[in-house]
Amino acid sequence: MISNQILQTTIEGLKGITRIDLCICDTEGKVLATTFNDAEEYESSILAFVDSPADSQVIQGYQFFKVFDEHQLEYILLARGGSDDVYMVGKLAAFQVQNLLVAYKERFDKDNFIKNLLLDNLLLVDIYNRAKKLHIETNVKRVVYLIETQHEKDVNALETVRSLFAAKTKDFITAVDEKSIILVKEVKPGETHEDLERTASTILDMLNTEAMTKVHVAFGTVVNEIKEVSRSYKEAKMALDVGKIFYSGKNVVAYAHLGIGRLIYQLPLPLCRMFIKEIFDSKSPDDFDEETLTTINKFFENSLNVSETSRQLYIHRNTLVYRLDKLQKSTGLDLRVFEDAITFKIALMVVKYMKYMESLEY
Repeated sequence: MISNQILQTTIEGLKGITRIDLCICDTEGKVLATTFNDAEEYESSILAFVDSPADSQVIQGYQFFKVFDEHQLEYILLARGGSDDVYMVGKLAAFQVQNLLVAYKERFDKDNFIKNLLLDNLLLVDIYNRAKKLHIETNVKRVVYLIETQHEKDVNALETVRSLFAAKTKDFITAVDEKSIILVKEVKPGETHEDLERTASTILDMLNTEAMTKVHVAFGTVVNEIKEVSRSYKEAKMALDVGKIFYSGKNVVAYAHLGIGRLIYQLPLPLCRMFIKEIFDSKSPDDFDEETLTTINKFFENSLNVSETSRQLYIHRNTLVYRLDKLQKSTGLDLRVFEDAITFKIALMVVKYMKYMESLEY
């Protein structure tokens, strides 16, 4: 159903052009939108007109019109005046509202279809049959962007995304939960991964400035057929979660660039616990003091380069060597040895993953 605000905007626009007052009521005589003040006085006349066989009628100096949606009476439209010009404006207004009904119904049907497509609620034959009825191309390349907002039902964020992409008929904007906006975007020939990244950054920047909200944006891989759209959505969801765990400093995360985080995210928790116990025995990386953790992270950032790490930490090279030796004694892992460094790095990521998953259980 069309919102009252849309109906109000429509008749105000028509009055601005024609200078004729208009009113839209439901079939029970309740005023939904009007450009004049005494519309409620015509409730009994509207109810009488609803029951009459006529599609239009002049009553008490107003032209009355019926607006149908597939033979179902939806609205009664009033136009002030009894002249032929008013009749013509009233017919045009009724035609406009009827077209709005069709457009909104089609949009709702498409939105419903896209939601069910994303959630894998459709059989393969239904996907292609419904896509054909809704005039949605099935062999267009698409990618799914998942935009997580800070607040539930963020209307400003949703409208900002719509303003960016709604004009493009092959792009779809929807939502399947309270805090996420989903953009199913057409990928044009020649578009690269860098172009997809730029689109994500544009969404991020627009929402930061226009909607004044902080968001995280993740996107899946490009799919070739409509039946594969749900896969890109699942990838975007995984990218969002993996980004929160391992790449908390990034606001845009691509599934294609998740690296080892993608593998760790799919490990069962019992296996993770076994691995951590094997590496650290009774200890945990949480037991390390702040100085040790800072040293470890900086050492990894500088690709195991002792000189550069000591320079950035503003400590003597020998002090860094002493810290690494101390860590080796407590864990049995020498971060200057590539294999030990890999093991330690993975262990730190596994601990992050375990913490995140355990936090979801509470």
